[in-house]
Amino acid sequence: MTEAAARIQSGHRQKGLHDTIRRGNALAMSLTRGGGADGVLRVLRRDHSLPPVVADRSGRQLATAGAELSSEQLSAVGDALCAPRPQPQVDLPGIGPSSLFPVKGAIGEADAGLVCLRPLDQLDGTQRGALDRAALFLSLELAKQQAVHAIETRFSGELLEMILSGSARSHEIPDRLRAFGIDPQRRLAILTIAFMAAGEAVAPGPELVEDFFVSTGIRALLAPGSRDIVAVFGWDDDQPALRQLASSLSHDVARRREDLRVLVGVGDPAEDATKLKEPLARSRETCAVLRRRGAGPTVASFAEVGTHSMLLALHDRETLRRFADDVLGPIREQDRQAGAELERTLRAFLANDGQWSVTAEELFIHVNTLRNRLQRISEISGRDLGRLDERVNLFLAIEADGMS
Repeated sequence: MTEAAARIQSGHRQKGLHDTIRRGNALAMSLTRGGGADGVLRVLRRDHSLPPVVADRSGRQLATAGAELSSEQLSAVGDALCAPRPQPQVDLPGIGPSSLFPVKGAIGEADAGLVCLRPLDQLDGTQRGALDRAALFLSLELAKQQAVHAIETRFSGELLEMILSGSARSHEIPDRLRAFGIDPQRRLAILTIAFMAAGEAVAPGPELVEDFFVSTGIRALLAPGSRDIVAVFGWDDDQPALRQLASSLSHDVARRREDLRVLVGVGDPAEDATKLKEPLARSRETCAVLRRRGAGPTVASFAEVGTHSMLLALHDRETLRRFADDVLGPIREQDRQAGAELERTLRAFLANDGQWSVTAEELFIHVNTLRNRLQRISEISGRDLGRLDERVNLFLAIEADGMS
């Protein structure tokens, strides 16, 4: 009897181990065959009849197998993942407590979560084990996607540098666009997108913009920067239709993220890849103007907000740097030798529209001291601050310094 019982128990253990290995192999096979996160969830659905969803910290649904979450429910998952210590359950509106298994990214943070639409106490040991293993496999998939995204981001950022550098690297632009699946011979369009929250600029979230372009079927190259996201894509329609697309983008993202004000600068379509510099400069400058205004329209073209900054943006950084150094160099040299704070004084004076008393008060100096400093600036730079054209030259040098 003892031997029979041992054989039965050993058989159960072997079967459990065999099932665990089989399911692990199924998960691994799903990834190696390109099934991605959806493939992992299908294995869970098939073997355990579990309703799984994968969502990230920004409240985006990344994958699902028979379960769909509303924007409110996805937002609850995102909030739970952003907590310092994510809990094993999340209370989903309209559903109730649901199990949450962290999916860690490349740097070990819970960048996403595997959600099972059942409370943790309703899952048996086998189901919990399966969800834990699935979360590990999903971590591999997420880390791979993050690595690919990091490479794409670097390459897209280099593309913007190529465009802005002008003719120096223009021959490389077509090949770079082809690598992103965009025909460089087509008519191309550029949009620049920025996000504001409570009146302050916030770091751009390329995923939100990417979702919009995927939903419209438009293949776009997205280049996220510290203040904005630039989208480059093929466009065979006219300028009014492009502006309508920009408005749809702004409304779509704002609808999904009600805390964000979404700003879009529209560049004129370019006939091909060699003519992208001016549309890029116009688009980014328009978006920057919308950010500075803080209120009013959320979508605009350069014709509606045109400024001097666009003219500067058409020049490469080296040219801007030389211009700024030529004009401001003598002033800075005097500051280094004597600690005279002449550049700080000049910036304050121009920022205050040449108002003497306001500038002196801001700098905590007497008006006579301000007058002496400005006289010294005129002598050193050779530019008379009493003349409008000379003030404009100094102002443009300061602007070029900030852009170079």
